[in-house]
Amino acid sequence: MTRILLVEDDERLAGLTAEYLSRNDLQVSIEGRGDTAETRILAEQPDLVILDVMLPGKDGFEVCRAVRQNYRGVILMLTARDEDFDQILGLELGADDYIAKPVQPRVLLARIKALLRRLPSPGEHDADNDQMVFGNFRIGRSTRAASLNHQSLDLTTAEFDLLWLLASHAGNVLSRDDLLQELRGIGFDGLDRSIDARISRLRKKLNDDPENPTRIKTVRGKGYLFSKHDWD
Repeated sequence: MTRILLVEDDERLAGLTAEYLSRNDLQVSIEGRGDTAETRILAEQPDLVILDVMLPGKDGFEVCRAVRQNYRGVILMLTARDEDFDQILGLELGADDYIAKPVQPRVLLARIKALLRRLPSPGEHDADNDQMVFGNFRIGRSTRAASLNHQSLDLTTAEFDLLWLLASHAGNVLSRDDLLQELRGIGFDGLDRSIDARISRLRKKLNDDPENPTRIKTVRGKGYLFSKHDWD
């Protein structure tokens, strides 16, 4: 059963949310403090963490920053509605997705299922479309690992999914709408900055010049293009 750690200091809300998710075959544990949550995330390694921003002890941003390097599961942040800064900051710190509060339980469940579908099942392997190599860059689908110049890249789940999608369409421009539809099942509303934030993080990890990127290029007015070249 999928294990979820819900980090929420509102006991009533946490209890109702956990009850709803449990009725949908998810094993939910609740943690009400940020500082304690950090320890539990690293020790228990749940499949997914639902992480509120406003927490006693440590806020959600601090927790996300502290655990991201050593936690391989999915982080879904709960942010204040219409607070673009919160959403972008969460993504920059390594969150895989965000959802604005208050959120309907059915919407939360749908987002959780979408995130979990990205994770490989035990033994999953697609020999026909498992690896791609571009010069000194290599990415593997079943291993969910990527390397550049023989150095492993530290990628979040969302970053890997975006990088794999771009690499799968190397040489072609993908719009923000294309990317959001594929990765999150929603269209681009003209305001969502999640793709831009992840592209920025990927460029840093791929040693791509942010002022003049050549590996993940911005095609003005159209979207992003993963280059087939420039990987030597």
